[in-house]
Amino acid sequence: MSGIAFIISMAVFLFGMWLMGNATHIVGFEAAVFFAGILCVSLAVAIPVSILGRSDKA
Repeated sequence: MSGIAFIISMAVFLFGMWLMGNATHIVGFEAAVFFAGILCVSLAVAIPVSILGRSDKA
């Protein structure tokens, strides 16, 4: 499960970075696309934290 979660979170992270980088090319929706990129990056960080949990389980 951790490998699948890593692949999904990495894909979402890269998509968010792509959105933020290309936000200036979309006329009229620059802020919305950039904000969507921020949300994707935040989701990509939240996936390992919530799904994978702590690594020091006893």
